[in-house]
Amino acid sequence: MPFENKRGNKGLSFTQMGIEDNNMRNGRGLSDQWADSVVVRPRTTERSITVHKRLVLGFAISILTLIIVTVIAVLLSIRFEECAGESSSRAGNGSNAKFNGSRDGNGNHKDEETQPWRHHRLPASLRPRHYDLRLAVYMDNFTFSGEVNIEFECVYTTKFIVLHMDGLELEKVAVYSDNKKPGVMRIHRQFHYPANQVYVIALHRELKPMRTYKVNITFEAQIENELLGFFRSSYMLHGERRYMAVTQFSPTHARKAFPCFDEPVYKATFRVILRHDASYLSLSNMPVEASISDDDGWVTNHFARTPRMSTYYLAWAVCNFTYRETITDSGVVVRLYARPNAVQSGAGDYALHITKRLLQFYEDYFKVKYSLPKLDLLAVPKHPYAAMENWGLSVFVEQKILLDPEVSSFSYQMELTMVVVHEICHQVKPRWRSKATTWYHHLVPSLLWFGDLVTPVWWEDVWLKEGFAHFFEYVGTDFLFPKWNMEKQRFLTDVLHEVMLLDGLASSHPISQEVYEAVDIDRVFDWIAYKKGAALIRMLANVMGEQVFQRGLNDYLMTHMYSNAARDDLWNKLTEAMQNEGKDINIKEVMDHWTLQMGYPVVTISKNDSLDHSVTVTQEHFIYDQDAKIRDPDLFNKSFQWQIPLTLATGNSTHRSPEAIIWLSNKTETHKVGRMDEDTWLLGNINQTGYFRVNYDLHNWRLLIEQLMTNPEIISVGNRAGLIDDVFNLARAGYLPQNVPLQIICYLPQEREFLPWHAASRSLYQLDKLLDRTEDYNLFSDFVLKQVASKYHKMGWPSALTDGSILQTSYQIEELQREVIMLACSFGNKQCHRQAVSLISDWISSNKNRIPPNVRDIVYCTGVSLMDEDVWEFIWMKFHSSTAISEKKVLLEALTCSDNGFLLNRLLNLSLSSDLVPDQDVIDVIIHVGRNPHGRQLAWRYFREKWDVLNSRYGEALFMNSKLISGVTEFLNTETELNELKEFIQISGGGAGPAFARAVEIVEANVRWHSLHERQFFQWLRKSPNG
Repeated sequence: MPFENKRGNKGLSFTQMGIEDNNMRNGRGLSDQWADSVVVRPRTTERSITVHKRLVLGFAISILTLIIVTVIAVLLSIRFEECAGESSSRAGNGSNAKFNGSRDGNGNHKDEETQPWRHHRLPASLRPRHYDLRLAVYMDNFTFSGEVNIEFECVYTTKFIVLHMDGLELEKVAVYSDNKKPGVMRIHRQFHYPANQVYVIALHRELKPMRTYKVNITFEAQIENELLGFFRSSYMLHGERRYMAVTQFSPTHARKAFPCFDEPVYKATFRVILRHDASYLSLSNMPVEASISDDDGWVTNHFARTPRMSTYYLAWAVCNFTYRETITDSGVVVRLYARPNAVQSGAGDYALHITKRLLQFYEDYFKVKYSLPKLDLLAVPKHPYAAMENWGLSVFVEQKILLDPEVSSFSYQMELTMVVVHEICHQVKPRWRSKATTWYHHLVPSLLWFGDLVTPVWWEDVWLKEGFAHFFEYVGTDFLFPKWNMEKQRFLTDVLHEVMLLDGLASSHPISQEVYEAVDIDRVFDWIAYKKGAALIRMLANVMGEQVFQRGLNDYLMTHMYSNAARDDLWNKLTEAMQNEGKDINIKEVMDHWTLQMGYPVVTISKNDSLDHSVTVTQEHFIYDQDAKIRDPDLFNKSFQWQIPLTLATGNSTHRSPEAIIWLSNKTETHKVGRMDEDTWLLGNINQTGYFRVNYDLHNWRLLIEQLMTNPEIISVGNRAGLIDDVFNLARAGYLPQNVPLQIICYLPQEREFLPWHAASRSLYQLDKLLDRTEDYNLFSDFVLKQVASKYHKMGWPSALTDGSILQTSYQIEELQREVIMLACSFGNKQCHRQAVSLISDWISSNKNRIPPNVRDIVYCTGVSLMDEDVWEFIWMKFHSSTAISEKKVLLEALTCSDNGFLLNRLLNLSLSSDLVPDQDVIDVIIHVGRNPHGRQLAWRYFREKWDVLNSRYGEALFMNSKLISGVTEFLNTETELNELKEFIQISGGGAGPAFARAVEIVEANVRWHSLHERQFFQWLRKSPNG
């Protein structure tokens, strides 16, 4: 299609754009030149005839030559376009090389210039400096049109401008020089290369280094009903459906909204102009500088210029929302935007309050200056993630920021708090180094930059920003609520224990993994990056010492502020900090083992029989499937080795020694640990600061179990939880007999702290999903109930006051009470069931919900599972009528607890085919139906039947597909189900490869456990006096 000249209305064909024949450049063709030459002198008739013959022959030859040249030119042009437009599959399969070159100019530039659009990364020839982006948003038909003007600098000589673009329809393209000879540059050819989501502009003459240029592109596109790029969402207000539109660009989706250099290394400034119907308001990263109302009822908002940042942090939204605001003492305006009824009810006040506290806390006490004039928190009905930390405009899904204190449980409040803290961690920027004395007082101001201020050079080190932010969710929450004790306790069960389940699989991967293709970018955003990254940072901080760690981080921060950095830059600064303290530890050498190898070690500690009080310590790669080392010796070779900071203590029934640290670098080492006798036990990984499991000889396990039974508090709360998690997982992987974990939890009736109970319940639910369809399941459930019974009767249910309000207790007691009630009801305690049914019946009869918020999910689920269909319909009605986001989520999950297959099938179909269930909640509905033993096969069949629809809707969204696949398949545990899974993967074409590989491994492990361990497990339960 012809492109219009930006300077006028005249259409420009490809010939006019510079691909005409060289002989036409002076406006004269070959025939004109020949005509000039034939009138030199007069000739005789005969000679004239001869001359005419020659002229005719020459003319014929000229015509033939012209035809041949034209044909060659056309063929070359066609071939050029074919090369450019080859299918993405061929491009993907035809190159196994790594992404081209580095972005600092050390790559092979000549190879890039051959056909730079074929490389998976943009060529290093150009560097963007500034974007002027103007958009007109049409909410009536969900389209938008735009114009982007990109100012860029040429780094290497090139004729190609390669930009990312996906799903846009380009209308006009023009390139300008800003140098000595300003003006329009002729374009030789332009084309879209969909295999790498790029648009290529081939110029007639070269761009020169050290000069600046501009490219101007006009385009249009749809505001899609999906979850990425610039997408739309809807909500109900006063019975009317309202629409809004918002962006989600991380990691690679800015290209869906405008042509750009869509890689994190290409930082630039942005100036955004949004034009839309005046009934809407618009937001972006920066405040509005000017707002112009037009006569046609539209408004144009001009936003201030942003700081330098990557494309994936740019954001904007167009909506009918209202807001509440607060202002920090330093003048930062913090606003929370949400649906008008949510704002009016005060559902956003809690998030607004803690955001102000966080910003002021950092500024007042740690001299940290938030660097933008405003911070907007936007609550949207639909979003692929919990939140996105766009600089100055953080976007949250409603469930993670709106809180109704009257109906929200403590666990909901805690989760919401941590999501907000995580996003503020990305936002806050330091001004100078803190002199506070507490270690995390030093760390927070220097770490909260990760993401916005300093971004990774490339996606293989995304864990640098997300791992730090995830770790500081817990430290930051401790700032707000010290009594929650998040970093010392909940971090263990919610981060460390959870990620070690994933990282112990043969299908795991290194935390820092090379990214070869675009699909690999999504793969690096997983829980390994977030949670293992956080666990390794916590381990490193403890090894270095908090003060030294802080100084190294601050130095790194100041060096790379507003730029990009790689992991080695961090390791080098931390090593320098250690050397300044006189400690010769090479941090890179230590951490490369943890970041470049998959998995983690199991450290086995055994007493020696000699009299020198020594222990033998060994390390090996922990993996649940031991046969994988035999099947794939190249992958799981003997070179898997770590430098392990092992903290070790000894103890007996009355005393525990101070901890000592042992650096374990070899496969096997012997160390002296002080005086020991027969009754002295060993305890490794004190407070679980290390990222590894610890095993012992069976005699030491017996001593530890006796200690827990007689006086558990000699061992710290964190280590009690760690012992429980380690022993269950060591047994599952075949390192220990199956009776050892069952013996250790017999001490639980004496446990007064929440954390060990939480660790135990997580492990027991893992066993429950393996056993709930076995003939002897009652042996297991009765055993669990016996451990729970005394604590359940002692703690009871939350107490109601005379006015109907709930008596407030401490966080630890409230969470322990909830944990015990959940175990009791889940495993069939009759009194627990009766209490839940009574509370539901009271609600139905009085139409007044007196159920304590902290146990509503337990009561709703238990009531739906035990009572008749009318209760399900009652909960369904309440789900539709409730306006509290947290309550709607609990009600929806309760509907999946029914034992009625018809109702479960109805819920599945309604969730996917109607607007009754938010998009992000559809996956949770399917997963929760699968967790229900009565719905397991139903969910598994539904997942396979609807896979194409589900994959189309959620396939590009980080976490969602893997969450769905894992959630539906983790409960499968028979040979038949394993074969069904493998067959489905083969038929479906193997999309979402890593998630399916992990699913197969987990189901294989479930089947293998039944084959190897089920008989031994139930034999012990039959003989045990505690069973």
